[in-house]
Amino acid sequence: MLASNALIKVTLGLMIWTIVAFLITLWVLKRYAFGPIQKTIDERRERIQRSIQEAEDARAEARRLLEEHRSLIGQARGQAEQILTEARKVAEAQRARVREETEADRQRRLEETRRQIEAETGRALEQIRNEVAELTLVAATKVTGKVLDDPDHRRLINDAIKERDFSVLEPEAAR
Repeated sequence: MLASNALIKVTLGLMIWTIVAFLITLWVLKRYAFGPIQKTIDERRERIQRSIQEAEDARAEARRLLEEHRSLIGQARGQAEQILTEARKVAEAQRARVREETEADRQRRLEETRRQIEAETGRALEQIRNEVAELTLVAATKVTGKVLDDPDHRRLINDAIKERDFSVLEPEAAR
């Protein structure tokens, strides 16, 4: 019962031909299949290692760029703060200059207004003096009944003006 099945039966010739076919197949596979398969596996291994190395290099570069970026941001913040400080100083200087210019302009206008007031006061006083002199001449002519010549007019006007106190009409600052 041991060898009743043909598949289980040991046949020496079949065994030798099976081993020969196996060895030929092994040699063909080794020569034409295993080499290219091994080469493909080695290439893939190298690509994976290169990819890993490139990823590590990219990570290192990203870290370096991140540190550089942080450094640049810090510098930019410092520069921005410095620019703001300078802008504040410039703005304060301009405010002070505008204040000074405004004050100088106000003082100039006040002085100009004072001069105009003094000039107008002087003109008004002169006009009042002339009117007083004319009124004095008219009154003297009516009182005396005679017409006075020019030197008499001048003398009477000067006497009348000297007797009057016009200081009340002059501005307080001129006293």
